[in-house]
Amino acid sequence: MVTILLVRHGQNDWVKQKRLAGWIDGVHLDETGHKQAQGVAARLAHLPISAVYSSPLTRCRETAAYIAEALQLEVEELPPIGEVRYGEWEGAEIEKLAKEKSWYAVQHYPSRFRFPGGEALREVQARAVQALEEVALRHDNRAMVVAVSHADLIKLVLAHYLGIHIDLFQRIIISPASVSVLALMDNGVVRVVRMNDDGPLQPPPEEKKKPDGEEQAEAEAGAHHNGETNSHHKESPSEEESERN
Repeated sequence: MVTILLVRHGQNDWVKQKRLAGWIDGVHLDETGHKQAQGVAARLAHLPISAVYSSPLTRCRETAAYIAEALQLEVEELPPIGEVRYGEWEGAEIEKLAKEKSWYAVQHYPSRFRFPGGEALREVQARAVQALEEVALRHDNRAMVVAVSHADLIKLVLAHYLGIHIDLFQRIIISPASVSVLALMDNGVVRVVRMNDDGPLQPPPEEKKKPDGEEQAEAEAGAHHNGETNSHHKESPSEEESERN
């Protein structure tokens, strides 16, 4: 199992301007954002993290730098977890964009929408998920890594792993400097452990060795139980809960 901590960058200096930053470079963390990035770095410092990946954009690299410094690691840029390419909408005021007829499609039917001169959100979701799957393959079992990215991208990734249709991904909230946790297991199983978390985080529990034969017996018993009495097994609910940029 590889645990991926999806961290949204801290608040940036375009938030008060209420403009869509997208891939415009040079959008820095503001004073609040630096404090948020320092805070999430402190929260992660005790964890056995072996790598820190980041979107190439300034606001993410600045956030990742705090985390990497706390862990004594280097930041590795990972372009496929970069922001949505908003095309002609980049740099525009969100209030004006909200008056566009196509804004309704962005909010309610994003699976069919392509930003003018930019990406479709379904393409963004695909590139991000593929990149994280490749990251998981790159690391040893039980590794823990950080990926610093953007609100929409993290929401799209979580929607994929939760089995939520992309048209509903806007229901997920990802706050600045929050952490969402994915557990990608080598047998194909996935668990969304935390979402939009800004509280203390703990390393994964140690695996307990079981006597020979006990593990197989438990698996067989579980399969029998599920087959006869619980064909609609429910997982425990995940935690959830920002704005663009």
